[in-house]
Amino acid sequence: MDKKPFKANNFTYTITLLGLAIVGSIMLTPSVNNWLKTSFPASAEEETDNSALLQLATLPDQERESKLQEIATNSNLEGARAKYILAAEAIAKSKPDQALDWLDNLEKKSPTLAPYILLKKGQAYQLKNDQKKAVENWQQILKDYPESSVIGESLYLLGKLNPEYQEQAINLLPHHPRTQEIIRQQLKKNPKQPQLMLILAKYSPTESGMDDIRQRLMTDYASQLTPQDWEIIADGYWQMREYGKAAIAYNKTDNTPENLYRRARGGELSGQKPQAKTTYQSLIKAYPKDKMSVMALKNLAKLSNGMEAINYLDAVIANFPDDAPDALLEKANVLDRLKSASSAGKTRQLLLDKYPKSKAAAEYRWSVAQKLAEKGELLKAWQWAQPITVNNSDSSIAPKAAFWVGKWAQKLNRPDDANAAFKYVLKTQPQSYYAWRSAVKLGWNVGDFNTVRNLTPEIVKPTTLNVPPAGSELFQELYRLGQFEDAWSLFQAEISGQEKLTVAEEFTQGLLLQNQGKNLLGIKQIFDLKDKTNLEDIAQWQKLRQTPEYWYSLFPFPFEKIISKYSLDRQLNPLLVTSLIRQESRFEPAIKSSAGALGLMQVMPSTGQWISEQTKISKYSLTNPEDNVKFGTWYFDYTHKRYNNNSMLAVASYNAGPGNVSNWTQKYSLSDPDIFVEKIPFAETKNYVESVFGNYWNYLRIYNPEIPKLLEQL
Repeated sequence: MDKKPFKANNFTYTITLLGLAIVGSIMLTPSVNNWLKTSFPASAEEETDNSALLQLATLPDQERESKLQEIATNSNLEGARAKYILAAEAIAKSKPDQALDWLDNLEKKSPTLAPYILLKKGQAYQLKNDQKKAVENWQQILKDYPESSVIGESLYLLGKLNPEYQEQAINLLPHHPRTQEIIRQQLKKNPKQPQLMLILAKYSPTESGMDDIRQRLMTDYASQLTPQDWEIIADGYWQMREYGKAAIAYNKTDNTPENLYRRARGGELSGQKPQAKTTYQSLIKAYPKDKMSVMALKNLAKLSNGMEAINYLDAVIANFPDDAPDALLEKANVLDRLKSASSAGKTRQLLLDKYPKSKAAAEYRWSVAQKLAEKGELLKAWQWAQPITVNNSDSSIAPKAAFWVGKWAQKLNRPDDANAAFKYVLKTQPQSYYAWRSAVKLGWNVGDFNTVRNLTPEIVKPTTLNVPPAGSELFQELYRLGQFEDAWSLFQAEISGQEKLTVAEEFTQGLLLQNQGKNLLGIKQIFDLKDKTNLEDIAQWQKLRQTPEYWYSLFPFPFEKIISKYSLDRQLNPLLVTSLIRQESRFEPAIKSSAGALGLMQVMPSTGQWISEQTKISKYSLTNPEDNVKFGTWYFDYTHKRYNNNSMLAVASYNAGPGNVSNWTQKYSLSDPDIFVEKIPFAETKNYVESVFGNYWNYLRIYNPEIPKLLEQL
C-alpha cells in the first residue's frame, strides 16, 4: 500500500566542521570501525592547537581525566591549561577543594585565563559556602579587568548577593546576556517596567517570550514610546518575520528609507497591497536614489499590471545599473503577457548585449537552452548554454549548464568536449550537485544512483579544534580548551549591542551554536554568509570559503555512531544516510515539521507505528536519536528495495511518498536518470533529490582522501 510517511522540511540549502588533512580510501566492506577513522596530527610546540592536551576531546571521560592529570604535572602552559580544565570539571562535580587546588596561583602560568580563573575561584568558594572569599574574587575582576566582558559574569554573581550590583549591570552592560537574565528576573517580580522591557526588545529580540513583551509595550505603553522605541519593537517583529505587526510599528517610526520600505513591505506581505503601494511611492519620492527605492520599484512592478509595471521597471533600468538586468528580464516577461513579442525579444537581446555577465542573462540563456534541448536541437542548446560557463562562472546556473553541455556533447559523439565540460564543473564548482554528476560521468568511484547505497566510504575526521577567527584572546583560549559554555557566554557578551557583525564574528557564532547542539541555527548562520552584498563582506566570505573549517562547519557529523551503526546494519551507505538527515532535520533530534514529522529523519508518527508493527519494536520514541535513526534507516532500506536499489528513486520517495514516485516512473523514462530528475514535477522534491546527493558529494569531497587527490589532478 502506498504511503507518504515523510514530509521534508523546507530546507533547500546545499551546504557543509574543523580540521586537518584527510587520509583514507573508499572501501566496499561495511565495517563500523573502518567507516570513520581518526587522524592525529604530528606533535607540535605546546602553544599550538595541535598540542597533546588539545587532542583529548575524543577520549572516554575516565581516560581523558587521567591524561589531563598527567599533563597537569608539567610546569609549562600545557600544564596550566590542563589544571584549568580539571578545575572547571571539579566545580561541575561540586568538588570545590579539588578545584581550588588546581586553581592555586594558576593565573601566573596562564595570564590569558586570569579573569576566568578568578571567576572559577569565586564559584569554588561559593560551593564551600565561603561567601566572603567568593565576593573578593569576583570584585577583583571588576578592579583588574574593567574593560573585559567578564565583568558581566561577576556583576551577575555579585548581584545575587547584593541588588546594587544588578543595577550596576543594567546601567553599564545592558547588552550583556547575564544582564538580560537579571532584567527577566526583575520583570517577574514587577512586570510594569517598560524601560527594562525595551532593553530586552533591543538586545534579545528573538528570545522566547519577546512577542509578549513587544505586544505589551505596544498596548500598555504606546503613549510613552518614542519613535526610536517603536523602531526597536518594529525591528524585532521584522526579525521574527511578523511582517504585519512590524508594519504597524514602523508606522510610528521616523521616515528613514529602511523604515519606509519595511512599512510598505510588511503591509504588502500581510495583504494590505493598496497601502503598500502608497508607501512605496512615498519612499521613491523622498529618497529617489536610495537602494531601498530600487527594491520599492521592483515590488511596485510586481503589484502592477501592463504599462504601469513597465514604467516602474524602466525607472529601475534608468537609475540603478546594478539592478537593470533583472528589470530587463522582468520587463520582457511583462511584454510577453501584453502580446508584444517583438518588443520582448528586443528587450532580451539588450539584456544579453549590455549585461552578458549578469545572473538574469544566465537565467535567460538557460531557459532557451532547455527548450532547445527538449526539441532535440542539442547543438543549438549547447551554443546557448556555453556562454554561461564563461560569463557567469560563479553563478549557481554555471555548473548545471556545463554539466548538460557535457551530456549533450556525449549524445553528439564528441567525447573530448564532454570530458572537458565535466572537468570544468569539478574544477570551478567542486561543491555542487553537478560536480558529483560530473565525477560519475568521468568514471570516478563515487557511486551512481544505482550503486551508491553499496559504498562504504572511509572517512577521516579532525581531532583538534581550530581556533575561531573572531573573539578576544580569552574567548579563543576558552574555546580551544573545550569550555564551550563559558566561551559562548563570553562571545555573546563581546558581540552583543553591535549593530553589525563581521563575517568572522558570524562564522564564529555559527560554530558556537553547533557546539551547543543547535545545528540547524549554526549551519544556517554559516550558510547565509553567501548572501552578503557589501563588497568587503563578500571578500571576507570568499577568503573564509577557502578554509577547511568553513566546509567542515557546513557538513558536520553529529550522531555519527548511531548513524553508522544502523546504516551498516541496513547495508546503507552511511554518508548517504548522513546527507539525508542533514537535509531533513539539520541534525536536530527534537524537531517537528508542520506536517508532524519528528526527529533526525523526520518520521511521521503513523509511519513510526507502521514500522513498529513490521519490526516488532513496541517501545520507541521518535525524538530519541537512536530510535529515530533505527526506524528511519529501516524505511530508507524499504524504499531502496521497492525501487531495485535505485537511490534516486528511494530519496525521492522519502520526500514525496512512494505513490507519487510510482506515478512518475510510469510517466517518465528512467533510461537517463538526469533527465528524470529534471522532470520531477514537484519543485520541492526535485530540489530535495539534488540537495541530498549534493550533501553526499560534499561529505565525500571534504572527508574522503581520494576525492581531493583527483580534484588536484584537474
